[in-house]
Amino acid sequence: MRKYLTKLFLTLFFGIINLQTIHSQNTNSYELSLKEAISFALDNSYTALQSKKEVAKALQQKWETTARGLPQINGEVNYLNYLRQPVSLIPAQIVNPNANAGEFAAVTFGTKQQASLNVTLSQLIFDGSYLVGLEAVSVFIDYTKNTEEKQKINIIKGIVNSYGGVLLAKENQSVLEKNIDVLNKNITETQQIYANGFTEQESLEQLQLTKLQLQNQLDNAKRLVEISKKMLKLSLGIPIQNSIILTDTLLEISTQSVSSGVNLQDFKLQENNDFKQVEILLEQRSLEVKLEKSKALPSLGAFVNFGTSAFNNDFKFLSFNERWFASSIFGATLKVPIFSSYARKAATTRAKLNLEQAEITFKEVSEQLQLGYEKAKSDFEYAVSNLNILEKHLALAKRIENKNQIKFKEGIATSFELRQAQNQLYTAQFNYLQAQLQVVNAKAELEALLNNSNNN
Repeated sequence: MRKYLTKLFLTLFFGIINLQTIHSQNTNSYELSLKEAISFALDNSYTALQSKKEVAKALQQKWETTARGLPQINGEVNYLNYLRQPVSLIPAQIVNPNANAGEFAAVTFGTKQQASLNVTLSQLIFDGSYLVGLEAVSVFIDYTKNTEEKQKINIIKGIVNSYGGVLLAKENQSVLEKNIDVLNKNITETQQIYANGFTEQESLEQLQLTKLQLQNQLDNAKRLVEISKKMLKLSLGIPIQNSIILTDTLLEISTQSVSSGVNLQDFKLQENNDFKQVEILLEQRSLEVKLEKSKALPSLGAFVNFGTSAFNNDFKFLSFNERWFASSIFGATLKVPIFSSYARKAATTRAKLNLEQAEITFKEVSEQLQLGYEKAKSDFEYAVSNLNILEKHLALAKRIENKNQIKFKEGIATSFELRQAQNQLYTAQFNYLQAQLQVVNAKAELEALLNNSNNN
């Protein structure tokens, strides 16, 4: 019975350990397609989290500004202890009828200690700068939300670039490994031919030289895969030590970019985030002019104060028998600006100049964005055309290399000619991979200008 219980306990114990290990592995491992990576980054990347905090801060600032014009209640507790009471001089004849005229007597008034409790209710009735401030805060919220949207676009573009960079590094590593495998077979065959005396040693050395170059490139490609993965994880907001598996291939996302490119809508300047930013800037500068002008208007506020005070030579203010004397007061304050030595005029003029600068920036950015769209569209079209051409180049380079392989084995071509054909193939392979990534990145840049945050 004891052995059975021991066995059962060990089975449960190691079962729990295994479950925890599996859960830990699942928690620390991510399998993501490009679309899933974008969605993950929009929720978890450091940039996205910071942007959400900025929006939350802007909303709090709006309430902070709004509350300035709402009723304010403040309480105040005061306690005074005159270690040496102040002395006042009064005509001596008041306390001493026999005193000479013109003489003064030193007296103290009041008690040594006093305490008071006060509650004040204040209300802003009219202030032009407050009204403008409310408008400015609303504009600031629009600016913050637009900034968040722009950050989303940048996150998407960054993830596309990083995800594609990892795929390019992996594809390059895979191609290099296959090329080295083929080259190893050539070296083995050439070694046998050389041993039988049917070829020169230079032929073998040419192949070995090519292998050394490829091996160095492969080692670098492996390091690049790890570095690019870490960069992607940093962009995603995933701890660098966690593992990540990319489920899409470079060919898949480049093909998708090409096929969906024809569906891109026309450029609408008003929907671009940078255009919205300069629009908001223009509105902000206009409000600044309005704010400076509002400072010439009068402001009106009112308050009500309720208080109570107690006086004693000893500290007995906590006693129930202590007498407290209540008081209350109502007041209003009207401030009318009269003359500021032209300071307000200078401030208003400066605000108007800022507005004029914003108008110039608005026109400049509008032209830049239109030109930027045309360039991005041209770059995308070129990337697609270049990809098609390099695909044909790759096919030709494969056929040329294959023919030289056959010629070399038959003794018709030299090892130098074979090496040239191989290097040409390796260059064509890498250029084709680069062209695939170029299409993906060009599409991401174009969609960023189109504000396509939901099309990925």
